[in-house]
Amino acid sequence: MLEGTREKAISILKEIAELLNEGTEIKEVLSEVLTKLLDVTGLETGWIFLIENDGKYELAASKSLPPALAYENSRPMCKGDCWCVERYNNGKLTKATNIIECKRIEDAIDANLGDNLGLTHHATVPLRAGNERFGLLNVGSPYKTRFQPDELALLESVAFQIGTALKRIKLTQTEQETALAAERNRLARDLHDSVNQLLFSLSLTARAGVEMSEADEVKQTFTYIQDLAQEALGEMRALIWQLRPHGLENGIVCALSDYARMLGLAIHTKITGVACFPGKVEEALWRIGQEALANCKKHSQKSEVSLDLNIDSDCVSMVISDGGCGFFYDDSREIPSLGLRSMKTRTESLNGKFRLCSHPGQGTTIHIEIPI
Repeated sequence: MLEGTREKAISILKEIAELLNEGTEIKEVLSEVLTKLLDVTGLETGWIFLIENDGKYELAASKSLPPALAYENSRPMCKGDCWCVERYNNGKLTKATNIIECKRIEDAIDANLGDNLGLTHHATVPLRAGNERFGLLNVGSPYKTRFQPDELALLESVAFQIGTALKRIKLTQTEQETALAAERNRLARDLHDSVNQLLFSLSLTARAGVEMSEADEVKQTFTYIQDLAQEALGEMRALIWQLRPHGLENGIVCALSDYARMLGLAIHTKITGVACFPGKVEEALWRIGQEALANCKKHSQKSEVSLDLNIDSDCVSMVISDGGCGFFYDDSREIPSLGLRSMKTRTESLNGKFRLCSHPGQGTTIHIEIPI
């Protein structure tokens, strides 16, 4: 049983609330709160699962897992099923509950993954804020087989605090993404209405200068200015596209096809599955696809490119390839360009996989896989 009085419980909740109010990064906050909770309650082990609406879960934080559960970067905690996750997903786990025995520990012991250090049971508490649910808080200690009602009540209060903080952080992230999109649209409008129009006027003026001049040297100068203005216009249109993706409302394939045509590329598309996935994934694919198509235009020395998009129940894959000049790439070394590294970073930020294949004379292929 947790030691202390009502005042002790209030003190614990206050300390945890202060941590939650300061945090902005979900996993960092969860790790700090879990550490604080175990420290002030005297419990030894804990872990937090974040669970999506479709039932997929991830280990978001853990503290002092026994070797049986910490095996290979906590692999036993990252796969398979268990009583608490099953009950959470079927809606039967609605309050702090004693778990008779932990299936993950049993499975790890049966597989000889390591010592459980006396940990056999744990309490599990859903993380929620109102009707919204976010995952599970699990805590335990060696040889502790049951939690008392006051212990469960305290854990439930902590879990509610965590759930409220998660809701706040997610709302803040959504607001930031909305503000960023609005700022991109504003910049795109400003560039179109000012710089783009100035470049267009410059091109027309240079063209008029060519037609009005009689000296060859003057004609060549105006022609050069006109060519530079046209090139700058092309770059500006591409930049405006990157800031405000016209056509994305009609789907990623339509948007990338339009962008390829704007660059002067003939694009061949193939779609497998129903192209419906989260906005963050679509945004990432759009940005990655833009960079890949721009690279094809600049470096491949070809005017054709292929785009394959495959969507299944839990993953979307995108492959963009050209039959161009290619280059030598050793995947044991750092990716050679900032644009390619940006594609990799965007992919991995969504727990995806990025693969680059290129050989001299055999073209370049970008493989993207992102879970959905």
